[in-house]
Amino acid sequence: MKLALFLSTFLTFSAAVSGVCLAEASLTIHSTGSAHVRETVPVALRPGTQRLEFSEATAQVEPDSIVLRDPTGQAEFRILEQSYRNEPLSQALLLGLFEGKTLDFLRREPGKPDRVVVGKVVRGGLMAGGGIVEPIIEVDGKLQFSLPGDPLFPAGENELKPTIRWTLESRFSGAVRAELAYLSGGFSWEASYNLVEQAGGDGVNLAAWVSIRNESGRTFENARIKVLAGDLRRVPPGFQPRMGGVRAMAAPMASKGLMASPGQAIAEESVADYHLYTVLQPVTLRNQETKQVELLRASGVKADQVYVLETEGGALRADSKFGKVQVFREIKNSESNGLGVALPKGKLRFFSEGSDRQLEFVGEGEIEHTPKDEVLRVFTGHAFDLVGEHRVIHQTMDPANQLTTQVVEVKVRNRRKEPAEVRVREHPRRGGSWRLLKESQPHLDRDADTLEFVVSLRPGEERVVTYTIQFAG
Repeated sequence: MKLALFLSTFLTFSAAVSGVCLAEASLTIHSTGSAHVRETVPVALRPGTQRLEFSEATAQVEPDSIVLRDPTGQAEFRILEQSYRNEPLSQALLLGLFEGKTLDFLRREPGKPDRVVVGKVVRGGLMAGGGIVEPIIEVDGKLQFSLPGDPLFPAGENELKPTIRWTLESRFSGAVRAELAYLSGGFSWEASYNLVEQAGGDGVNLAAWVSIRNESGRTFENARIKVLAGDLRRVPPGFQPRMGGVRAMAAPMASKGLMASPGQAIAEESVADYHLYTVLQPVTLRNQETKQVELLRASGVKADQVYVLETEGGALRADSKFGKVQVFREIKNSESNGLGVALPKGKLRFFSEGSDRQLEFVGEGEIEHTPKDEVLRVFTGHAFDLVGEHRVIHQTMDPANQLTTQVVEVKVRNRRKEPAEVRVREHPRRGGSWRLLKESQPHLDRDADTLEFVVSLRPGEERVVTYTIQFAG
């Protein structure tokens, strides 16, 4: 008896296993544009060599990643041969599949009613190397090197679908719930965040979504969906491994377990050095469909607005430079701030209520993967009513000792109706070493090449920061 997989009504069965149903598929979608597809399929095994096929695969299977196994380890079988076929659909291909068979052709002739002609396909027209030749059709016992009309192909042929075929050798007899797993292209996902600031409210409301895109060529009904966040490495196509020994692979780290709050649609867990987000309810993901699932929702999240005037010191020209004041939002990803869960990278949009209580879009940025208890810093644009001015007001040079001394002045003006705090960041990079000789107010050391002065301004106020710096070399 021929071995068969009971997968869909499109398959022709030569064996039957009663009481066994096809289990739902499980997808783990990576940020690299691929997914790990897993599904449980009932298989009827008999001792000896048998063949089976699976015609519900995606159109972008990585053939060398296919695994077929009995997860219980009780059924002993060996795969002697495995193949994956997914040819682009064309008339020549379909004619080739019907070589030696009869086919209906719809003949249209001027001044005559349309009629159906039955012909036998002697040669389909598709050569082994992919070239096209004229088809040969036998009609009424005569051969012709053209089609007698438009070919009418019956629907539901398995050969038209991406198909995996195996030749197995088995010692086991009986029904097995086998696991089929493979990597497939055609999948993508991304996270997006919407932050809403209400007029007179304390903090912002945050809603995060996961958008999943399926372009794999297959629809998945009631699938279990997971997305993996992190910089997962994939070997590029055509990669040739270096010879000279086998390197051991590190064992994966243990998972910390699913974490989900009541009412949440997605649960998060750590897997190896990545974060896995599991959609808690089955999802039907159709081909060429984008589906969104809520990742998290939080209210009263503290999102500090930070103004930064970033200027370059060490200018040899003593001219005036106006600077745009950058606007950032800083959010602590902690439980005390209503968050405290690993956030995958994605786009973050800010909305604010106007005087009419309608939402207005006020900027967007991108965040990287942000672990728990880290700070999100998002650049959202430039402030309209905060102005910066940077200039070198005095400069002396000592060529004998290769020294240059500059007095730098930074002016910051607040044209808002509310107070503002601006962080003035100076980067005295000019080559060689430098030292600070004098400053009008204490600075913060951000790093070895950054001076930060915190300037608090009342409405309509202008403040001036000066410092004297000496460069050597």
